[in-house]
Amino acid sequence: MTAVSAVVGDELRVRLDLAYEGTEFSGWARQPDRRTVQGEIEAALGKVLRLDPAPSLTVAGRTDAGVHARGQVAHVDLPFAALKAVERRGNGNQPEGPQTVAERLFALGRRLTGVLPLDVRIHTVTAAPEGFDARFSALSRRYAYRVCDAPGGVDPLRRREVLWYPRPLDVTAMNAAASRLIGEHDFAAFCKRRDGATTIRELQRLDWARDQEGFLVATVVADAFCHSMVRALVGSLLAVGEGLRPAGWPGTVLAAATRDSGVNVAPAHGLCLEEVRYPDPDQFLPRAQMTRRVRTLTRPAQ
Repeated sequence: MTAVSAVVGDELRVRLDLAYEGTEFSGWARQPDRRTVQGEIEAALGKVLRLDPAPSLTVAGRTDAGVHARGQVAHVDLPFAALKAVERRGNGNQPEGPQTVAERLFALGRRLTGVLPLDVRIHTVTAAPEGFDARFSALSRRYAYRVCDAPGGVDPLRRREVLWYPRPLDVTAMNAAASRLIGEHDFAAFCKRRDGATTIRELQRLDWARDQEGFLVATVVADAFCHSMVRALVGSLLAVGEGLRPAGWPGTVLAAATRDSGVNVAPAHGLCLEEVRYPDPDQFLPRAQMTRRVRTLTRPAQ
């Protein structure tokens, strides 16, 4: 069954699938006097669609300064009238003929490619199905953290996306430690607290493997993440891999539910948002409603 586009009044909700190299950005979120991914894309949309103020984006997951993304997703509500700015023109500066919404959005994507800087790319621009919310409809986010523990260091061409760790790492020990962190927990020990925000999350996957290049790659999947959570988890596991901490230590830190000064947050440049997963279109709205609920942990009776 074809999904119905999300239309509210005179606006169309649009989904953007995008990627960026985070080195030169102060993170995703718009900030005064700082270069951010959100700021660049919103400015480009405003320029191409001739909108002032520029439209505001909602993103699946805010990334910190220096963090990369291959599979980021955002949505934006655009006035139908603004899409006329990307219509093809025929002779006499008149439109070539009626254009579908899909054609206009394809044209919008091409225009954005010409305006955006080279370290951010929008792969597709599509009409969002009814009920879609880039943030709240998501089922999970998948990150990868890449580490090189080779004595000679990282290939210079990969230095902006792979962390060099100067000592050898024990993958078996790191996976043993990671297995103790899986499940729904209060991850306060691995998060920077924000007023009014819960730190309860469901960590669905956390494991390490060596890829074909010999890099150690952590795959981290959760329904959502707290601020700095992935990098703090990685930092605790690197300490185990080096032999500075026993395999049970990250689990002990988790159970304490308070920040531990022994947990070093891993550098940002090794982290990349690889994928955001969504349910079938008919579940977008129910999923968003569920995600907005206040989380609590159900503890077994004593």
